[in-house]
Amino acid sequence: MTVNYLAFAIPAFFIFVFIEFKIAQHQKKAKIFKYESTVANFSVGIAERLLNLFIAASFYQVYDWVYLNYAIFDISTKWYVWILLLLSTDLVWYWYHRLGHEINFLWAAHIVHHQSEEFNLSAAARITTIQAIFRNVFWCILPLIGFHPNMIITILLAHGAYSFFTHTQLIGKLGWLEHIFITPSLHGVHHASDEKYLDKNYGDVFVFWDKLFGTFQTEEEAPKYGLTHPIKSYSFLWQHFHYYLEIGEAYKRANGFKAKWNAVFGSPALMDQNIRPILEERYFQNKIQRAAKPKFKTYLNIQLIAVVAMLTGTTLFYSILTPFNKAAILIFILLTLINIGALLEQRKWIYYLECFRFILIFGYFFYAFNLLGFLIFPVIILIALERTFSLRKLYMKHVFEYAKVG
Repeated sequence: MTVNYLAFAIPAFFIFVFIEFKIAQHQKKAKIFKYESTVANFSVGIAERLLNLFIAASFYQVYDWVYLNYAIFDISTKWYVWILLLLSTDLVWYWYHRLGHEINFLWAAHIVHHQSEEFNLSAAARITTIQAIFRNVFWCILPLIGFHPNMIITILLAHGAYSFFTHTQLIGKLGWLEHIFITPSLHGVHHASDEKYLDKNYGDVFVFWDKLFGTFQTEEEAPKYGLTHPIKSYSFLWQHFHYYLEIGEAYKRANGFKAKWNAVFGSPALMDQNIRPILEERYFQNKIQRAAKPKFKTYLNIQLIAVVAMLTGTTLFYSILTPFNKAAILIFILLTLINIGALLEQRKWIYYLECFRFILIFGYFFYAFNLLGFLIFPVIILIALERTFSLRKLYMKHVFEYAKVG
């Protein structure tokens, strides 16, 4: 049996976030965490890890194909080559990252990473699968040059681990290291929405590239984190796709080839800022976030723990799962993440999504035991309970709403 030990990185991530939270509490800085934002960060990260299970192997296969068929040089695997590969990887990252801020259709994938107005380790999880695909296309440059795919994968794992720890406010400036490495202070600048900090510090490990290409900025005033025009939603779907809708709307409004080209490939700085409010109203994403405490916190936490456990187990034993089980897990987790976002957003249709999930769970087990014809019975029971006990009203009363602030 083949086991994927990278699965243990998932609980490790949550352990580090918990440690950061407890340290923040001890230092009287717990305000750097906000429950709703942290949950939204987790949801994005869970979806990315889940979807990447289905495509991650293809990344190596693409690198291997490029290396075997198109490598320009035959680069050795001696120890010093690892240093050269690390520098090359970070340089490719710099330009992928910079272009991700300068080209609309790339920004649509990367914007999710910048939506959080809190800057902590949980924000590191805000990577979408679409963004992962884009950056792996850029990293195909490495096997094209002649670096071995095994070396590339190893360096990318180390690269990603380093960048995780730069998403924290609990580590201040690090003296002379600020002139060599991207530190939490320098990466915090990159996540800031202050005008002087915009489009700065694109490097992931080293600051050389930012200094070389004129995008380096040290932290001076305390940054204000998030987007210059924050989104007003914790919706899992809206956070992922709102900017694609904005591009589509800008494209429809554009007159002439040049204007339509700029809608897709132009700078996000030139995007019409009147589009998002219109789309927010059209798709009911303009609700003002409540300051009250969620009554549904325990219920939501149970769902979050359940999907994290499922994701960890699925990652660990992915190679032995049947396609049916993989598809069932994928659908259930994605629906649960949508459910979590709807809870945070207080969407009244969530009760019907809950019923749908309930029926799907029964459908899975009935199918697994060749009893799918009996699925009608839990549906009938659910309808009878709704008619008898008004389940929707009970759900809204005990799960749905926020508690009033004292």
